[in-house]
Amino acid sequence: MSVQVEFYGIARQRAGVASCQIPLTDECTTLGAVLRELATRFPAFGQRCCEQDRLRSDYIANLGGERFVRDSATPICQGQTLLILSADAGG
Repeated sequence: MSVQVEFYGIARQRAGVASCQIPLTDECTTLGAVLRELATRFPAFGQRCCEQDRLRSDYIANLGGERFVRDSATPICQGQTLLILSADAGG
């Protein structure tokens, strides 16, 4: 199984893709582990959007379209979707 990651706005430009799958060897992993994998796969995303195993303050992650998450220890489990987007104000 895997986790679906979708990129929006500037995060999509940095990653160069709209979405990707992160395969999991266990049932769950952490937000930090997913971000480290994304930074490895997409170096421009890692350099501009991440600080170690966290998103920079101008980006935010949303889990399943239901809640925003920032803590790198947040569990991310098989079959879930992680959305990564700019944390810009306005419309």
